[in-house]
Amino acid sequence: MTFDRLVCANCSGPVSEGRCPTCRASRRQMEEQQKLFGSISPAALIALITALVACVLIARHAFA
Repeated sequence: MTFDRLVCANCSGPVSEGRCPTCRASRRQMEEQQKLFGSISPAALIALITALVACVLIARHAFA
């Protein structure tokens, strides 16, 4: 979820505008979360999951 569509329960304004301290705190928190997870593209995430599944299948086949 992006913060540009959220509405603050405190001031009833868009969180992206940061009208009140609650909006600003929520916006700051969401920006930090997006920095952590936003740097991974969906294609890279799918490739990582596919590689992990392939490693598990190979290991399972090797030790079976």
